[in-house]
Amino acid sequence: MSGLSDAMMQGIGMTSQRTRDRLIERLREQGITDQRVLQVMRNTPRHLFVDEALAHRAYEDTALPIGHGQTISQPYIVARMTQLLLEHGQPHSVLEIGTGCGYQTLILAQLVSQVYSIERIGALYEQAKRRLDELKIYNVELRHTDGSGGWPNRKYRFDRILMTAAASEIPHKLLEQLREGGEMILPFDSGKGQVLLRITRRGDAFETEQFEPVIFVPLLPGVSG
Repeated sequence: MSGLSDAMMQGIGMTSQRTRDRLIERLREQGITDQRVLQVMRNTPRHLFVDEALAHRAYEDTALPIGHGQTISQPYIVARMTQLLLEHGQPHSVLEIGTGCGYQTLILAQLVSQVYSIERIGALYEQAKRRLDELKIYNVELRHTDGSGGWPNRKYRFDRILMTAAASEIPHKLLEQLREGGEMILPFDSGKGQVLLRITRRGDAFETEQFEPVIFVPLLPGVSG
């Protein structure tokens, strides 16, 4: 999985494997039990997805700025959402709303057959595309467009949808792109704080489960360069 040097992939000092292993132990302590998720996060070079000046903090369990008012999510949240996404069976196709720097996209790409990811900010889209190309990730299709309307091909249906920005309304256009039995994992802002939700499609009805409080940037419409 690399078009980069082994040294860049493996890291040194605060980006070394030992530092990554400590992060994985913290994730275990916080309740992440899916071994597939833990293994992929152990092997994935998060330091390549943040600014070089912040690389020494890449394996702290915290969100970090990636520019343009966006962040790379806290590792626990990445692990938690990915574990929820895998909990009820192995999905084939996943739609991600909010590519950001591409870190969550790369985690998903190592766990499912095909990832479709949308980013509204052009500079982040280009950055993520370049990094995933360098890492020789071939099962991801990226689009620079408004993710609030879902994948441009409206007839497409996904096993899972994962949102990395907080919606203030349930995004029904996205729910329409779920297959029967499909699930959407998203942060939802009720106006009284954000919580993590899982919405499951049952025919024309949808079941909602609520999990822990979270903090995400808001889901915004439109496209920016």
